[in-house]
Amino acid sequence: MTATTVGKVYLVGAGPGDPELITLKGKRCLESADVILFDELANHELLEFTDANAELIYVGKKPGKHCADQREIEALLIRHARLGRTVVRLKGGDPFVFGRGGEEALALHAAGIAFEVVPGISSAIAAPAYAGIPVTHRSLASSFAVVTGHKASGDEVKWGDLARSVDTLVILMGLQNLGLIMSRLLEDGCPHDRPVALIEAGTLPQQNAAFGTVDTIAAMGRRENFCSPTLIVVGEVVKLARDLAWFQKTRVGITARRNSHSEPLSHISV
Repeated sequence: MTATTVGKVYLVGAGPGDPELITLKGKRCLESADVILFDELANHELLEFTDANAELIYVGKKPGKHCADQREIEALLIRHARLGRTVVRLKGGDPFVFGRGGEEALALHAAGIAFEVVPGISSAIAAPAYAGIPVTHRSLASSFAVVTGHKASGDEVKWGDLARSVDTLVILMGLQNLGLIMSRLLEDGCPHDRPVALIEAGTLPQQNAAFGTVDTIAAMGRRENFCSPTLIVVGEVVKLARDLAWFQKTRVGITARRNSHSEPLSHISV
């Protein structure tokens, strides 16, 4: 790639929530950046690594409320890089796993801006791990798929094909459509008693998990008042959480279940 400007953009994965799970390279990028554009799901504690003179720009997205349009974000990256600045785009999880990092990289390439991708630990594997669920297991699961649940009502996701061909299904951004997703799985032949886990605020101190089946999990999620971000895991490996839920056991003094009348979870100060 031939850069036409002095500045450079780093697309940095912040990891799944626990600030200690960012990579060393990601931390170094934050320390040397002139400008940081950060997401809603990137733990804001990571901003403590930034230089005191760095410009911090919040470009987070919430369901139904976007602080900045995607094209606006791309324009900001390009503008600051053309001013000769080192820019970090800090994104929750991994930039290329449902993070629109691919779109941003293409926009930078088209504009002749030098960039690097700094991978991050995706919540798709980290949240299940913190709940005691390995997404693969030699005896139970030789494959897994990660899919968005954001557009469950359309034909973008072939739920029946996934249910028949993949051992473990990890669904991101699917809480709002949880009932619809489970109905689609049942309609397409998924066994009604296939284990399902809900993992809320994975890897954070307030992590909350519930376990049921394709037939029962939607009602359980409503009853327990689960909030975003919540990840859904479908598959036999969910059963292993009974023995492997190490994070729950180490959270001394932290209540494992939340009262249904408590405030919605939020680790982000907006």
